[in-house]
This record gives sequence, structure tokens and C-alpha cells, in this order.
Amino acid sequence: MGYRKLGRRRGHRQAMLKNALISLFRHERIRTTEAKAKELKRLADEMITLAKRGDLHARRQAAVMVPDKEVLKKLFDTLGPRYTDRSGGYTHIYKLGPRQGDAASMAILELA
Repeated sequence: MGYRKLGRRRGHRQAMLKNALISLFRHERIRTTEAKAKELKRLADEMITLAKRGDLHARRQAAVMVPDKEVLKKLFDTLGPRYTDRSGGYTHIYKLGPRQGDAASMAILELA
């Protein structure tokens, strides 16, 4: 399964995606580029699936990608139980159009 490199090296890409993931779970909606939103959708769905399991091992696995304890608590205590009856598709991507400065296609990524 492939992934997008987003024009960054591995460490920078991972740090950027972790920070964006934390913002998504904290605010439940973020505005970013379309390519980043598509990558984040994969990761967010994986983290919510772990949160639905809710055991200690799942919490430790999720803590690797979401190191913020406050956001991790929200993920497992409120977001995980919210999606117990759903088997996938926890996020939605809404396309916005080009950004003013560089014409990058923008999107809103939000939790369903």
C-alpha cells in the first residue's frame, strides 16, 4: 500500500502528520491541502479503530501517533465510543478549491 511523500523527508512528514492528527482530534475539523487530508484520513481512521478496541495495547499503539495525553484521552473516552456501531468511514473530506497564494487545492477534513 503506497502513501504520499508530500514533498518532505520521512521525519518531517511524520511530525507534520502527527501534529495534524492531534489538531483533528482536538478540534474535530481542520483545513488543509487535499493531499494532506487524504493522508490524514487514513491515519485518523486507523486511530479511531484502535480507540474502538479500547484495550491497553490499542492505547499504547495509538500513543505512538498521538503523543498528547489530553487528546489521547478524548480519542479513547469520547471518539471511540461514538463510532462503535460504524465499521469505517469516520472522516469526511470536503473540497474547497484553490488557495489564494499558491493555488494549492484545499480541503476540510472533519470527523463524521
